[in-house]
Amino acid sequence: MNSKLSRHQQSTICSQLGHVKLKLLYKASIHGFTGPAFHQQCDTHCPTVSVGYNASGYVFGGYTKQPFSQSGQYVHDDQAFLFTFTGEKLNKYPVTGPGNAVRMIANAGPYFGEALVLVHGSQAVVHSNPGNYYNFNAADVHGNDLKLTECEVYKVEESAELEKPWRTIVWESEKELMESIQYYKPMVSSVRQCRVLLIGAVGAGKSSFFNSINSVFRGHVTSQAISGSSSTSLTTQFRTYSLKAGREGKPLPIMLCDTMGLEESTGAGLDIDDISSILKGHLPDRYQFNPSAALHSEASGYRKSPVLKDKIHCVAYVMDACKISIMPTKLQEKLDAIRRKINLMGIPQLVVLTKVDEACPLVMEDVRNIYKSGYIKDMMQEVSARLGVPLSCIVPVKNYSEELDLDPNTDILLLSAIIQMLRFADNYFDDISDKFSDIEVKE
Repeated sequence: MNSKLSRHQQSTICSQLGHVKLKLLYKASIHGFTGPAFHQQCDTHCPTVSVGYNASGYVFGGYTKQPFSQSGQYVHDDQAFLFTFTGEKLNKYPVTGPGNAVRMIANAGPYFGEALVLVHGSQAVVHSNPGNYYNFNAADVHGNDLKLTECEVYKVEESAELEKPWRTIVWESEKELMESIQYYKPMVSSVRQCRVLLIGAVGAGKSSFFNSINSVFRGHVTSQAISGSSSTSLTTQFRTYSLKAGREGKPLPIMLCDTMGLEESTGAGLDIDDISSILKGHLPDRYQFNPSAALHSEASGYRKSPVLKDKIHCVAYVMDACKISIMPTKLQEKLDAIRRKINLMGIPQLVVLTKVDEACPLVMEDVRNIYKSGYIKDMMQEVSARLGVPLSCIVPVKNYSEELDLDPNTDILLLSAIIQMLRFADNYFDDISDKFSDIEVKE
């Protein structure tokens, strides 16, 4: 059975309940919109989260720690609550009459007091009566649309924390990682800096990733690249950012290239045809994107004969961990088209998974839990399946967004991502040197 509740919505609910995960028990469209079907799948299981969906787009339901039964009795639950989603935000309505929190009715689905009943009377409808042991505004919870398109019940299971990390990472290695990056030299003598192109949807955290890496080497949180929250791309130019080892330090051997964010609608966001020009090294720094028209060879600063140092040596897809499961189909299609184009050019690709702390409460508590989180591993496997990249090509990071001070463990994840980019760039140079033996390769 596939869950209709998105991963982000699941994560948001789980964050209210501790280190837990949700297991789907009952899905009305499969098992039936009837009380007996619900009870057959859910009786004796606890705690549970019940969720209703309607054609108006509302997602709402309730939580109880008590097991369902068909006794006809009310049961006490002082931790029960109803909820609804407003966008990505969860609104909670705690029980006001805990002695009557949940009622065990044979001919209905989840029955919260007398306030909210899903699959009422064994039909695909909702019974709503605010004020009966739960206080809420009906229009806010379900928009007064009482016809169900789906109903699901999930069992709340204990933490998805793995017994041991599934990837090895040394959490005291910040100095060694920084030195590895500082002293790295591209394998081709004509190239001084590896150029890594960052591609991602609007709001995925591309500019924030650069700012975070820059912060690590500057020794304090910085914000050189424009970043923030917006429904359209805040980056409107092609930018090449050179990192420095400290304020007065030398440029590092890697350059991060930032682009306009991808958007699902046609004629908005980064144009796929512009990506070819970027990869081949034609675009100058500060080129102003025009989503409705691809770059042409007569544009100001256009490089008509780019050399190897101007080209892109590695591509990093920056993806928001909270939005993987709700990625729009058209955006997925754009990413697929871009990947096909880059594959033909033989450029290595990896995925930088951002906002892992927001996606998983276990990681929010301590970023060192990143590879002990079963949820994050599942998320990375979903990215692997969606983009067609191996799990080894996906690196999770936490960008600096609200912090004023650096955290060594956050730094290590960020630096590990850069190390992978340099390794992938080496793969590109290896391939180039095999194809063109006249390129001078360093010994």
